[in-house]
Amino acid sequence: MTDSLKHQSKTLTEGPDRAPARAMLRAVGLVDEDFDKPLIAVANTWSEVTPCNYHLRELAASVKQGIREAGGTPIEFNTIVVSDGISMGTEGMKASLISREVVADSIELAVRGHLFDGVIALSGCDKTIPGCVMALARLNLPSLMLYGGSIMPGEFHGKPVSIQDVFEAVGSHARGKMSTEELNELERRACPGAGACGGQFTANTMAIAFEFLGMSPMGFNGIPALDPKKHEVSKECGKLLINMLKKNLRPSDIITRPALENAIAAIATTGGSTNGVLHLLSIAHELSVPLNIDDFDTINRRVPLLADLKPGGQYMAADLYQAGGTPLVAKWLLEAGHLQGDQITVTGRTLKEEAASAKETPGQHVLHTVADPIKPSGGLVILKGNLHQKVVWSKWLATRNCHTRGQPKSLNAKKTPLKPFSKGASKRGMSS
Repeated sequence: MTDSLKHQSKTLTEGPDRAPARAMLRAVGLVDEDFDKPLIAVANTWSEVTPCNYHLRELAASVKQGIREAGGTPIEFNTIVVSDGISMGTEGMKASLISREVVADSIELAVRGHLFDGVIALSGCDKTIPGCVMALARLNLPSLMLYGGSIMPGEFHGKPVSIQDVFEAVGSHARGKMSTEELNELERRACPGAGACGGQFTANTMAIAFEFLGMSPMGFNGIPALDPKKHEVSKECGKLLINMLKKNLRPSDIITRPALENAIAAIATTGGSTNGVLHLLSIAHELSVPLNIDDFDTINRRVPLLADLKPGGQYMAADLYQAGGTPLVAKWLLEAGHLQGDQITVTGRTLKEEAASAKETPGQHVLHTVADPIKPSGGLVILKGNLHQKVVWSKWLATRNCHTRGQPKSLNAKKTPLKPFSKGASKRGMSS
């Protein structure tokens, strides 16, 4: 490995005056030849707090193996995670969005403080995904993000279930439509192992968005958490990072205005989370790329809804992977002229090149074709009017019409709207 790849770490490890630094690094396992190679940060968000990130230690081992085989020296460190699914409905949820900033700040500080030459960030739960990419954008070193993958469906009464079914069951139980015993059984069956929440919630939304953005290798994020292939692509990420370092390929080369528009299209066509609006605006801000909320509305109006995914649809992220995955989504949108295929990705290939080999699984029902979409516009809508001083956004899927009539009710606390539902006192037409 030539010194040319040690763009930053040579200042940390080379010369007689750096003997104290090398002495301390030897204590954690580094040997002579490791100091001749670029130092690659493996920024992990592993935690026992949530299944979304529980398996990331194992994936990090595969990432580090790939880095070593490609001629780099990996060094792993960790940051935090706050689980929306666990903290939701409590005061703890107030920590969720703040955690995104802590993830970004902590990764940035650790990498700047130790003069790493490149970064691979491993994400899982909702806010860790944009938090990782925000840090990579700030650092602007050769870097990529790998998402840990979706959880597999559970099974209840012979049907596939997810955490969404548990939330809905709480309401059914409160109304007397589900027994305590059934609720307890569902609770035990809904989450069978590691991986992020299985619907097109924030985690899977940002996972596909960042593949379309180019900051994650196409198709890698969509592989479910416990699929053996996840370790194969984790190892491949390590090799890709060294290749990025050789090419000096950086986030500023990848995160462009057209690439951000591709990411928005990915969210719109899969009925993704409205949190994607927050996160993509923040990432654009990190690199001073012009992007505003009206851009989401413009793109959503022209991109069709193709993916029949929960929470508004029938299927889960693991089903999308089996149907042909995110590369198939990209291929169909490219063919219809809804993406800008010349945008570079972390592999060094363009989005069009990455999607070219995608294949549809015969008989799949998860993805509709562009010629026969679920609906002609995407799953987001930007709202302006007299109920809010500025602007709000919402998810509008095939089951929703564009008109609502009812008595508006102003609420002052997060738990307030849950009370009438838990007491069975809600009425049809009540809006909040």
